Amino acid sequence: MKDSRLLAVWCPDWPVIAACTATGTAPHVPVAVVDGNEIVSTSAVARKEGIRRAMRRRAAEAMCPELITFEHDPQRDARFFEPVAEAVEELAPGIEVVQPGLVAVPAQGPVGYFGSAEQAAERIVDHVASRTGTEAQVGVADSLFGATKAAHRNVIVPPERTAEFLGPLGVHELDAPELVDLLRRLGLKTLGAFAAVPENAVASRFGGPATRQHRLARGLPERPLDKRRPAPELAVTETFDEPVERIDAAAFAAKILSERLHENLAARGLACTRLGIHARTENDEELGRVWRAAEPLTPRGIADRVRWQLDGWLTRERLTSGIRTLTLEPVEVVNGTALQLGLWGHDDERAVRALLHVQGLLGPDGVLTGVIDGGRGPREQVRLVPWGDERTPLAHPDHPWPGRLTRAPATLADDPAELKDSEGAEVGVTGRLELTARPKTLTVRGRACEITAWAGPWPVDERWWAPDAHRAARIQVQTNDQAFLLIRRDQRWFLEGVYD
Repeated sequence: MKDSRLLAVWCPDWPVIAACTATGTAPHVPVAVVDGNEIVSTSAVARKEGIRRAMRRRAAEAMCPELITFEHDPQRDARFFEPVAEAVEELAPGIEVVQPGLVAVPAQGPVGYFGSAEQAAERIVDHVASRTGTEAQVGVADSLFGATKAAHRNVIVPPERTAEFLGPLGVHELDAPELVDLLRRLGLKTLGAFAAVPENAVASRFGGPATRQHRLARGLPERPLDKRRPAPELAVTETFDEPVERIDAAAFAAKILSERLHENLAARGLACTRLGIHARTENDEELGRVWRAAEPLTPRGIADRVRWQLDGWLTRERLTSGIRTLTLEPVEVVNGTALQLGLWGHDDERAVRALLHVQGLLGPDGVLTGVIDGGRGPREQVRLVPWGDERTPLAHPDHPWPGRLTRAPATLADDPAELKDSEGAEVGVTGRLELTARPKTLTVRGRACEITAWAGPWPVDERWWAPDAHRAARIQVQTNDQAFLLIRRDQRWFLEGVYD
């Protein structure tokens, strides 16, 4: 276990630091980085004003009117982190970028060279500060998850004591919001309490993703080590006719080459967890960096990391010419089943391999899966994402959305419909959200049906601040053999869904 220990170097509030560096914003003002309308990172000054992660932008600005906000930009974060990564690498060769703001390296090298983990940490922190002016913290533990949490606390965890270190920490340290919410409701509030649950019980009750989080809580690597070395032919290389010097050209090159790498991996039922990015400039400068991922990389994940790295290289002042050759190398691979689990409630290796193969033929967007999302209407509650991409809802499905349907229809539609009363007149909706008459007949898709029961209407009043905003209303109607969801907008009825 000792030889597998990792040293993590973490720069606190890195998205904020990168945004301030890019814009020249002074460090002594309250700053927050937002993704959509949610705070994802804050400066120390902002935290003193009560600003916290996950707060809504409007609430944060109301609490602190002088708050400066920047949009979340991973490419900006990676670009300004490259000098920090280089500074760490000067003292600890072989680093791997986990994400902008966090690098990891096997601890054996720097610890052996500097004499102890404490001395290695002190030298690295001082070197990063002197070279880049950035504050950093170091953590050492027996797993990447443990080393990261140790770096957050500036702690050196003794060998084989990672599980003990993690035990008192809250389950919110896991990057799995739905699982964290469930564990809290079950009374498992600490990583130690979750780790104490037998692994077979976690696997049978919660499935593969929870099992991986359970390993993290126990201080183990997320997956058992895969001893296979990737075949050399899996690497992909592109030599450009014209050297790549612009960011837009780099982004295009990253997408094309990432798709080729994904096709190579998918054809063999594999996924990449450590990605090597190598480049040679027109003046024969050699560049290289390894990115480590907690989850197997999706096609988009590969492209993002390549684009971020190229952006960092191309904006360096020391780079004297454009990039002539780019190579992507899968440094570590796992079975493709690790890319996405739980297709039909269990792990079907053949199905996953087939989908990976189809995606390799059609591209990342050729295979889509549904994610139950937050929202009021049935269309808003289902979002299609590429196979293998993150399936976390954009909005929590259990959020108490005002006017949300308690039961969504099995089939979605958007067909014109007619709703008439017993006299044959059209049924409308008043300004007080009441039907103008009792509905008697529904005509949809050329078929007229007698209505036996109905419920509603319910208002649909969204985006009231937008110039093109409009009000609508939904009702449910029951015929002799079917139930329907209707919506009235622009003074017309439309069929929105059909219930089984």
